[in-house]
Order: sequence, then structure tokens, then C-alpha cells
Amino acid sequence: MDRRVSKSSMGRLNIDLHSAVIALSGALDLVGVDEVRHGKRVAVMAYRVARALNWSDDECLSIFYAGMLHDCGVSKTEEHRNLTATLEWEGAEEHCIRGAAYLADCVPFVHLADEIRYHHTRWEHLVELPLTESIKLRANLIFLVDRVDVLQTPYLGTERILTRRAPILARISELAGVLFCPDLVYAFTEVANVEAFWLAMEADYLDEDIHTLGTHIPPLELDYPTLKDVAILFSHVVDAKSPYTDEHSQRVAKIARFLAGEFGFDTYTLDQIEIAGLLHDIGKLRVSEEIIEKPGQLTPDERACVHRHSYDTYRILLRVFGNSNIPKWAGLHHENLLGAGYPFKTAGKNLDLETRIISVSDIFQALAQHRTYRPKLSLNEILLELDKRVSSGELDRDVVAKLREHSSWCYSLATTGT
Repeated sequence: MDRRVSKSSMGRLNIDLHSAVIALSGALDLVGVDEVRHGKRVAVMAYRVARALNWSDDECLSIFYAGMLHDCGVSKTEEHRNLTATLEWEGAEEHCIRGAAYLADCVPFVHLADEIRYHHTRWEHLVELPLTESIKLRANLIFLVDRVDVLQTPYLGTERILTRRAPILARISELAGVLFCPDLVYAFTEVANVEAFWLAMEADYLDEDIHTLGTHIPPLELDYPTLKDVAILFSHVVDAKSPYTDEHSQRVAKIARFLAGEFGFDTYTLDQIEIAGLLHDIGKLRVSEEIIEKPGQLTPDERACVHRHSYDTYRILLRVFGNSNIPKWAGLHHENLLGAGYPFKTAGKNLDLETRIISVSDIFQALAQHRTYRPKLSLNEILLELDKRVSSGELDRDVVAKLREHSSWCYSLATTGT
């Protein structure tokens, strides 16, 4: 394989932030496993109520994004089940705190942190907090439509939603002044008092309406630090699936960027490799923590669930970074040179150097991390394992050699992140 690294032109990735939020919120919806588009429905309902309240265009768009991202603190399937099983769950505040912390560190969405922090707070308690009236209303609007979606979900896609809408509206009205702001309940009732509101929640119509909304928003060019903020936000969500995967994505990204730098890639390519590393496991949000943390051997069905995560990663990132190699580099991180990996069974000659680097970085970091089915390995043990995989033809010899050359530093990145 030719190891000469060509210098790509320097520049920025042109990212349509609207499409990126939609695609990445779809990844958040995977946590529900069987129930998807929750974030999209919450976003559209909040947007329509905001329009009815004559909020400004910027405020309406902001509440739309808040709806898309409101559950960014939810990683665990069990937590999602509890949140959707009843109108109130005593453990709901934990994901609000996590989500707000993630957003507070993400420049494009830092302004959403407070409303996400309080989007499960009762109105009767929210009014007493030292927050602006705008934050209180925005947080409570997300709470209101989020709970409406819990009530409507069993009937979506069927005509029964039209017979259930009256009881749903009655239930929400009963909670005015307690869970929800009375003015918001009134506005929601006015907007939702027509059949079209509920029928528009069906998957195809919902996707069309969201796409139409996006046609009026110009693409936003993000610099690398801002784009990295967004990637780190979603890497936090992925790695929070289990304490055994804590900071896995960020550490893989650091190792991959370092190794790629040693191969002479230019800064622009290094930036993309780091983004791919941060997001390489985003498809794993569909995998329940019961499978991730299972100490014994996986069943064929469980293994199939794990195997699909890299394909989900590829398809999700294709929607965001379709004009770059990021989807390929991230989605093919479980392929190997023998063509016996997944999900494409790509042969070695078709795996570029960047993909091979991310693959080795992923394996190296995982072996350095404690998992339920094995303890973490020492540096020497990991290097022996990598050498075995080189000998068997699975891993790239040159990449492993480069890692071995800097093994102490890479092990530090894998275990402490620094």
C-alpha cells in the first residue's frame, strides 16, 4: 500500500446545521430502540405552539432545536423506558442535569442549556426559581409537548389518535398550573384542536414538514473548534451508555489524531479524523446497556444488534458529513484487512490508511479499558494482542508499528486522556 500522504486543501467543512441537528437527534432517538422520532415530534409541536404565541423567528427556531436536543442527557435504554412509561418519574431530573452540562460546553447550543436543565420541572416549582420568564416558558413548553408525546405515542400511525386527542387534551388541561403553565396549555389546546395537528405526527408527514422548515435556513459554515464541540456533545451521550465505555470515544479520537499526525497528514485531514473518532460509536445508542454490560457470551441476536451499530454510525454521519470521508472512516472501524469485519466485509485493499488508524486506535483503547467480560490489559499485554492480529492479517502492520513506537504516550491517551 502506498504510504505517501497527499496534502489536501485547507478549509472548513460546510455543514448545514439544521440537517446536522436533525440527523444527530435521530441518533438520540435510537436510545428508545423501538420508538423513534420522539425528539422530532417534540421539536415540531414546540415550534407550532411558539408560532401561535407569536414568538420571533429566532425564538421559534431555537425552541425547535431545543426540542430536537432535549433528551441529549439520555443514553440508557432503561432510563428512556422510565421516562416514557408515565407522565412523571422521580429520576427524570438526572438526565436534565447531564444534558444541560453537555450543552453548556457546546458553543452552538450553549443558549439551550438552562431550558434543557429544567424541562422536567413542574410549573408550580419553576415559577419560584430565579430564572428569566423566557427560560421558564421555554423549559415548560418542552415539558408540555414532551409529555403530550408520551400520551399520544401508543396511537400514532392509526386513526385512533383522532379519538384519543380529546382525552389527551383533557389530561393536559387538568395539569394546568401544576405541571404546566396555564398560558402554554391554552395555546397548545388552540393549536391541537384540529385533526391535522395529530395526523401530521405520522412519520412521513413529520419528515416532510421538518425538511420544508429547513429549506428556509441557509447552511452554516462551522470552524473546526465549533464542529468539534458538537461532536464532543454526542460522544458524551454515546460514552455514557455504560461506565465501562466512559470517555472511550474522546480517547480513541485523540489516539487516532496523534497517529495520523505521525504519518504526516495535514491539519485539515487530522481534524476530520478526530471528528470520525469522536463519532465512530454513535450508532451504538441503539444497543441497550444490558447487551453492552453483559459479562457472558452474547447470543446470536445480541451479537447482531452490536454488529449493526457501525452501519448505523455510517448512515447517520452520511447525512451530516456527506461531502467528506468522515462517514467512511467512522463507519468502517470494525472492518479488517481480511475482509472478515463488519458491516460491509470490506477487503484490505479498499481500507484506506485513515480507516486503519481509527480501527487500531479503537481496539487499543478498548483493551486498555475495563469491561464486564474482562479486566483492562497492561500496555505489554495490549501490544502482544495487536501483534497477534497483525500476524493473522487483521490489522495494518505499519499502523501498529507506529503505535508501538509511541506506545507509552498512546497508552496514556487511552487510560487518562492526556
